[in-house]
This record gives sequence, C-alpha cells and structure tokens, in this order.
Amino acid sequence: MFRFLCRTTRKVFAEKDLALNLTTSQVGFSQNKIFPLRLLSSSSHLEKGSLETKQSEQKESLTVSYLTNSCGLSLKSAVSASKFIQLKNTERADSVLRFLSDHGFTKTQISKVVRGFPLVISIDPAKTLSPKIEFFRSIGLSRNELADVIARSPKLLSSSLKNHLIPNYNFLKNVVIHDEKIVKVLKRMLWLFSLDLRGKNFGPNIALLKDIGVPQSRISFLVTHIPGAACSKHSKFCKVVNKVKEMGFNPTQTVFVMAVGAINQLKESVWESKLEVYRRWGWSEDEILAAFRRHPHCMQLSEKKITRAMDLLVNKMGWLSRDISKMPIILNYSLEKRIAPRCLVIQVLLSKGLIKENICPSTYLCLVQSKFIKRYVIKFQEVPELLDVYQGEIDLLDAASGFQRHVK
Repeated sequence: MFRFLCRTTRKVFAEKDLALNLTTSQVGFSQNKIFPLRLLSSSSHLEKGSLETKQSEQKESLTVSYLTNSCGLSLKSAVSASKFIQLKNTERADSVLRFLSDHGFTKTQISKVVRGFPLVISIDPAKTLSPKIEFFRSIGLSRNELADVIARSPKLLSSSLKNHLIPNYNFLKNVVIHDEKIVKVLKRMLWLFSLDLRGKNFGPNIALLKDIGVPQSRISFLVTHIPGAACSKHSKFCKVVNKVKEMGFNPTQTVFVMAVGAINQLKESVWESKLEVYRRWGWSEDEILAAFRRHPHCMQLSEKKITRAMDLLVNKMGWLSRDISKMPIILNYSLEKRIAPRCLVIQVLLSKGLIKENICPSTYLCLVQSKFIKRYVIKFQEVPELLDVYQGEIDLLDAASGFQRHVK
C-alpha cells in the first residue's frame, strides 16, 4: 500500500510538473509573440513623433528666420511672435510686406506692426487688409498718418471692419461734432476706437450726459479731451456726475465735464491730499471749492508743482495766497517757461517805476506770449536787459531768490 501511494504521488506531481512546464512554455511563447509587436508599435510612434517634431522645428526655424531677416524683429521678439504663427512658406507673408510698403509703411513701421500683431503676415492683403486701409483713408487719415496710427496700434487690423470699426465710427460720429475730431481720436487715443463704444459703459455714459442737459459740444469736448472719463465704468461715472452736480457746476458749461474728468481720475485719498496742500497755503474749504469750480484741473496738479508755484508767487512776488485761489489757472502754467520769466520782467519794470505796483497778476500771466512781449518787453525798449531776462539768459533760480516784494 505504501509503495502504491508513493507511486501514485510521484505520478500526480509528475503530471503537475508537466502541466506547469506546458503552461510556462505557452506563456513564454505568447510573450515572445506579443513583445515584438509592442516594440514595433512603439518604434512606429516614436518615428512619427520624431518626424512631427522635426517638421515643427523646421517651421519654427523658418518663422523665426523670416521674422528677423524680413520683418526686422529682434531674435527675442521673433521667438515670442513665433508662438502665435508658424510659416509653412513665405508667399503670403511676402505679399503682406509688399502691401504695407506700397501703402507708405516704412521698414520700422512694418516691424512694429508685425511685432504687435504677428498674425498680420498670414492675412490676405487684398481681401482683408485693403478694405480696412481704404476705410481709414476715407475718414480723413493721410497716407503718413495712417501708417503711424497702425504702427502704434497694429491690432486695429485685427478688428472686424463690418462688426467693429464701422459701427464705432458711426457711433463716434453721432457723439463728436466734427469729423476731424474723430481723426484726432484715432491719432491720439487709439485705444478708444478699439473699444466696443456701444457697450455697457461708453454708450450709457454719453446717454446720461444727454439726459441731464449737457450740450452736444460739451460731450464732444469730454470725448476728445478726457476720453478716459467717458469710458469709465458706468456705475462710477454716475456717482461722479452726481457729485459734480452737488458741487454746483452747471451742466451746460465746459467746466462741468472738466470737473467730471478730474474727479473721475482722482482717488479719494489723492483728492484729500490735494485739499491738504491748499490748506497749508491758507485756503479755506470755500476757497478751495471756488478754485475748483473756476479751474477743475487745479486739483490734478502734483504737490510739487503747486508748492513751487505758490512759493514763487507768494513768498517771492508777495501775492496774497487767497488772491491766487481766484485765478487758479495760473498754477497750471509752466514755472520755468512762463511764470518765472514773466515775473522777472515785471520785477525789473517795478524796480524802475515803469509800471504800477498794484498791477493785477492775471494781466501779465494770462496773456498769450506775443501780447506779453509786445506789452511788457518791446514797449520798454529803454530797458535793454528785459529781453535777456525774459529769454532766460540769466539763471532763473538765482534771479527768483533775489525777488523783492513789490506787490502789496
């Protein structure tokens, strides 16, 4: 029995070993068959990926080379621009450069256009660029002005003519009185023309001004001179307009929109700091508000400019500080080019007794240059140094430090 069991056991284990060997052999075969297939598949993908990478690198190399050699971009700018466009060939790009050159763009201007809007060299010149160029020329931009405008704001070429440029122009035309002022907007404030002027801010802001009785001419002034205010967030614009009305400004006058522009620009903390500057020079709250009503820009001047002008006029010329609050526009004039030279001339004339000591400052500081020279320089030719004084051929600061107080 024992021997039978041993033989049986050996037989069973032998059969299991055979089965295990067969299974192992089959698995090994299967693996040997599958592995080469996977290897071939991976190799195929690698070759394909390598080919695509090589093609991409060739396109990038062509693009960067073209942008640097043909468009005048620096290597850094060209690499940056190549992220937005990849050239397969240069045929379209060449036609774009020829088109821009034919329309008066210099090499420098073309370089600026491509750097600011790289996709321009992939646009069809006849189909897309030409109609936009013709549109800008039709509204009054000269050949040279157009090239300058586009070079400074290349993305205007990316705007839809039908859906953006023409509607914006028509909207502005209804807001701005004269067409030539629209051209000014284009030349000086390109970002305004690139906005959606009919959208949620500019359009409603203009409508609000009309509703409260601001004349078309004043609205036109705001848009052409203080466009940032006209484009500000509508909720903020409403608060500013209400504040200006509460200050007593008349909506029919230009100073109303000037005040809107000033308050819109200044943060509350900056407004308070300007109030403090004028308080230090002895102005009361009523005098500050009165000065702001006369000339809103007086609150937009820097503390340094206010202080230097007040120091000259009060401490050197002897004016009363409160008198300056009645003519705040004077503070806006250039100290070096207007205030100091004219004050020096007046000082010379006062020292020689050629003019009255109670002369009103506005009579000489607010005059246009030609009238000032005629009235206070040419008229007194017996004082030969007057012209030298006025033209700054002496050190203005040294002269100013020696001022005597002639004005009571």
